[in-house]
This record gives sequence, C-alpha cells and structure tokens, in this order.
Amino acid sequence: MNYRKLGKTDFNISEISLGTWQVGGKWGSAFDNKTADELLNTAIDNGVNFIDTADVYENGLSETAVGRVVRSRSERIYVATKCGRQINPHVNEGYQPKVLQKFVEDSLKRMNLETLDLIQLHCPPTEVYYRPEIFEMFDRLKDQGKILNLGVSVEKVEEALKAIEYSNVTTVQIIFNLFRQRPSQLFFSEARKKDIGIIARVPLASGLLTGKFDSKTIFEPQDHRNFNRNGDAFDKGETFSGIDYNLGLKAVEKLKTLFPDTTNLAPIALQWILSFEDISCIIPGASTANHVMSNLSVYDLPKLTPEKIKAMNAIYEEYIKPSVHHLW
Repeated sequence: MNYRKLGKTDFNISEISLGTWQVGGKWGSAFDNKTADELLNTAIDNGVNFIDTADVYENGLSETAVGRVVRSRSERIYVATKCGRQINPHVNEGYQPKVLQKFVEDSLKRMNLETLDLIQLHCPPTEVYYRPEIFEMFDRLKDQGKILNLGVSVEKVEEALKAIEYSNVTTVQIIFNLFRQRPSQLFFSEARKKDIGIIARVPLASGLLTGKFDSKTIFEPQDHRNFNRNGDAFDKGETFSGIDYNLGLKAVEKLKTLFPDTTNLAPIALQWILSFEDISCIIPGASTANHVMSNLSVYDLPKLTPEKIKAMNAIYEEYIKPSVHHLW
C-alpha cells in the first residue's frame, strides 16, 4: 500500500481506501454483519487506513459496522462519515445548524466513537454552499472535540470551488474517473493552492469501468443502476457517472482493446486516477472481501505508460466528453 497526505488534515492515508455504501452486501440485499466485518477487516489487513461511510448508508448500519471494526483494531484507522441526506425533503431550507449537529452526535453514538476524524456535508443543495452559518457551526463541533476536520462531498465542480472558499473545509469528495474528467481542470489547481485533500469517489463509474457488464447484465430492482439511470431518485451523475449505459459499454469495449490480456479493468481504471498527484485517495466500494482485493490488485500491475494514458483519454474524448463533460 502507498500512502498520501490528505490535504491540510495532515493525515497520511492509504491511496486506495474504502467506501462503504454497500459494505453489508450487494444493493438490495439485507445487511449482513458478517460480510461487513470480513470486508472491513480484509481492507485493514491489507493496509487500508481510511474508511468513508455515511449516516444514510443502510440506515446507519454501515456506520455501526465501521465503528465496531475500527474499535476492535489496534491500527490508527481514520474514519470519515457524512451528514445531511437524512433531511427530507432534501432542500436548502432543511439545512439548519441544530439539525446537522444532531446528525453528527447520532453518528458518534452509532459508531461509539468520541471524535470523528472527518465529517462531510453529503452533497447538499447548491444553495447551502452560500450559507456561512452552516460551515461556521462545524467550528463549534471541533471546539467541542466532536470532529477533527470538515469536508464536503459534492455533485458539481462549481460546488467544490465554492466550498473551498471556507477556510475550515479541508477535503472535497468528488466523482472522478476515466469517464468523469472535468475536475482535473480548474478544481484540481485551485484545491492545490489551498492544500485541499481530494477524495475520488465513484472511481469505477458504478462498476462500468470493471469491464464486466454488457447489454444483458441485469441489475436488481433495488439497485440504483436499475432505477436511477435518468436521475429519478437522486442526481443522475451518481449512476454510471451520468453516462448513457449503452454508450458507456461501447467506450469500455474500446478500452478493452488497449488491454487485450486483461479480464478485470478495475485496477487499470484506479491506476489511471492515481496518476494524478492531486488525488489524496480513492474510495472504491465493495460488497465482498474479493472486491476489496480486486481494488488492491492495482499494485500487481505494471505502471501505466504515458502512451496508454493518452490512448485511454482519447476514448473519453471520443465517446464520453461530448455528452457529459459540461454537466458536472
């Protein structure tokens, strides 16, 4: 495992870390504590020391599992969670300091922790980024010892740029992958100036970049890759990075021609992200311990050559950029 600095938090974290949206099993299945414990321990056993969760993942069961495993380990494991998505309807008016403070305190209770290493606003409505009182409230939580750092998880580059105007924002979690390249332009350079840690989420475009899907792949009804392709439940960009599924399959088939001897494109897609020095870490999800090991197999591959990276980017330019680059 290699480690990178998480911006001005000064945490030294695993560049391949772990996202826990589906830590208790596949989307649509009942939460399995045994699966969650095995998955989390496998990650930590292999050098992962940064775990990202959220209060809404499996209605708090993900947080509970993360807390349970972290408390059982002797290693220093950095815990990041998120708050805000419990607000229903999820609108600007619902974001109030007292509401958010209770979310943080509830997360601490679920995980049985005294302090959160990182609390992140969880993709709030754009208007929230223009409300200083929301960001100031987290300074009080820090003074109380409930959090060490504040970050944001965003949908759009513009939201990320606004968020880092607040001096207490230390990290930004943003969708970034071979099929979502816009953040690497203006945002990366601005974040660098302010020593902002950048956490790359949805790194495999909801699994599309594993190369294991085709036109016959069936997703369960409860799986967002089934019901949210058009943004019916939440932002469309969260599902397959906002790309039309069939167009994405065409791009992946082209990608496969660059790596004819590879059956699993996931570590190649992760390696592409790691080629950007501005990235602090990647948080690929996993629903099994095998998925964790697949993500970590990035270290078993030879380093991508500049020629390969150029060819991969050409696929983005031809297939993906025209339809999505300007949207997020």
